[in-house]
Amino acid sequence: MASDRKQTQLRLSPDVLATGKDAAKARGLDFNKYVERLIVEDTTGARAAGMEAAQRLIDRHGGFLDDLERQFDEPAGDVRPGAAA
Repeated sequence: MASDRKQTQLRLSPDVLATGKDAAKARGLDFNKYVERLIVEDTTGARAAGMEAAQRLIDRHGGFLDDLERQFDEPAGDVRPGAAA
């Protein structure tokens, strides 16, 4: 079965290429799939929809998330390292 994929060439600065390869690896993708995904997300509105959903989450639950973060940042009373809980 022949692939319907087409080969193309990109010219990227070494820094951009390295950053892109690192980002692809962090997502478990090869570089080609990562670039393809970025293009698809950008041109289909998927990225914008995801960002809008994230903003709605922050708008609705931001106060709760801020309080939760503060609780995790506060010292836990009289707990000492190595002490039995």
